[in-house]
Amino acid sequence: MPSIAVIPGDGIGKEVTKEGLKILNYMNDQHNLNLKFEEFDIGADRYLKTGELVSDATLKKLETFDAIYLGAVGDPRVPAGVLEHGILLKLRFHFDQYVNLRPIKLLNDKFSPLKNKGVKDINFTVIRENTEGLYSGIGGFLKKGTKDEVAMQEMISTRKGVERIIRYAFEYAKKSQGKLTLCDKSNVLTYSHNLWLRVFEELKSEYSEVETNHYYVDAITMKMVRNPEIFDVIVTCNMFGDIITDLGAEIQGGMGLAASGNINPETVSMFEPVHGSAPDIAGKGLANPIAAILAAAMMLEYFGKEKLSKEIEEAIKEAIDKNLVTKDMGGLLTTSEMGDEIVKIIKRG
Repeated sequence: MPSIAVIPGDGIGKEVTKEGLKILNYMNDQHNLNLKFEEFDIGADRYLKTGELVSDATLKKLETFDAIYLGAVGDPRVPAGVLEHGILLKLRFHFDQYVNLRPIKLLNDKFSPLKNKGVKDINFTVIRENTEGLYSGIGGFLKKGTKDEVAMQEMISTRKGVERIIRYAFEYAKKSQGKLTLCDKSNVLTYSHNLWLRVFEELKSEYSEVETNHYYVDAITMKMVRNPEIFDVIVTCNMFGDIITDLGAEIQGGMGLAASGNINPETVSMFEPVHGSAPDIAGKGLANPIAAILAAAMMLEYFGKEKLSKEIEEAIKEAIDKNLVTKDMGGLLTTSEMGDEIVKIIKRG
């Protein structure tokens, strides 16, 4: 009986999560999935009222769930970084969600921003290391606020962390029968990324059936724009993964279509749309729920329900084909109406 902790969060997160749950509840009822949901009040509103982000007691309770379904985090009333570090990064680090899984998949040719590149060309997955690198928080200030100020932020790569993410990527590529590309900057980051390159080369011998490739991060960004079809699976570090997956979101049609999973198969994984909380449109029914619905589909796949996950994706494709989409994609539907249409399409089979 999979249990899911729901954190709608801030802004449009509350609206798009509602639509994802609409699809999950339909699948739950139709296929006797026995999914159990519990909502958690974590976000800007609670922080502004109580000063609390994620308490130790809340973390302890979240440990009892199989997955977390997150909407969005961010609010202009709270200084930048407070919610992101105190909620997103805290959850990722507490549960050691070392894999950030980001499918880059164009669902309709009309949303491709790349000349002569369409659905057949833009379909790959980025596997980003999620708990080390520049995001590990090692650093500080010297003489802060003076003319002699020094700011330091260190890139941390451990053998354990690098090996487990690259091994995960090899296993993913093996299962999907795709090519695995390492993205690094080992020609300049000659310590940290030399470790990445050495581990990648060592693991190749264990996965001789997986075709491999290697590009520096600057070359990857160029190839993603000119030749996205050459990629199947890309594995990279935390910072580079953050950057290239945002580029990936744009070439797949925009942030409203991008979903992600923060995964550790041995603890609690978390699924979320990539976009932010968009406070300027919150509560107006304008938010695009596709990314949140795709995140829900990813969660079903994580639970071993690949067929149902595929049904949701196909329903989204059909909705896009028929222009049954929100205004940001050229349609006329509200956030809630789009969720309703996707359920209708799934019902029709």
